[in-house]
Amino acid sequence: MSFEGQVAVVTGASRGIGKEIALEFARHDAIVACVATTLESASKTADEIKAAGGEAGAFACDVSSAGDVEKLFADTVATLGTPAVLVNNAGITRDTLLLRMEEEDWDRVQDVNLKGAFLTIRAASKLMMKARYGRIVNLTSVIGLGGGAGQANYAAAKAGVIGLTKSVAKEFGSRNITCNAIAPGFIETDMTHDLPADFREYVAKHAPAGRLGSPADIAPAVLFLASREAAYITGQVLVVDGGLTL
Repeated sequence: MSFEGQVAVVTGASRGIGKEIALEFARHDAIVACVATTLESASKTADEIKAAGGEAGAFACDVSSAGDVEKLFADTVATLGTPAVLVNNAGITRDTLLLRMEEEDWDRVQDVNLKGAFLTIRAASKLMMKARYGRIVNLTSVIGLGGGAGQANYAAAKAGVIGLTKSVAKEFGSRNITCNAIAPGFIETDMTHDLPADFREYVAKHAPAGRLGSPADIAPAVLFLASREAAYITGQVLVVDGGLTL
């Protein structure tokens, strides 16, 4: 797979899965727009790409803000070019049991994880429609497929991302724009750093792969769905969980 000459916008690119996705695109010759909540954190990934001989730009954006998102894509076009790829990876958790969950905890998770994907897709699709080409990959979760105790807000948002993915695939398929989702299992990132030891043991015992995943397990799957070779795949959810949900 080669992404030479293609601009790939990756949200949540400062760490974990998002950073690895951005680096993997750069390894395959993409021009990477590294997006994070602060310019400083986005720049760390962009600078790493540049140091390795790649091309990248750093952009600060609150994906839950329509104004920020419109500016992001205007700045990306002006500095890097028209995006051919959008990866919606930005996400947060505010886990607690439903009876203890504050309205703010519910709203913020929906705003970032679901509304953020809507806003970036809306902005990117306008550009992709003019180009008559686009690849959109959304990061959902196995929690969005099966739920999770103490994660009602996160599960609802990630399930919403699946519905959004399928709707976008139907709306834009005739314009040579595909939209798919990746549903990671439990991946070693800052977000899962505090998982209890007994849960880690459960995953290792019940997942056929025998371990938690790593960001490097997710990035190649994202790149495949974002590639020219995946032109006839759209509206799908690819589960990358080491077989845990079998």
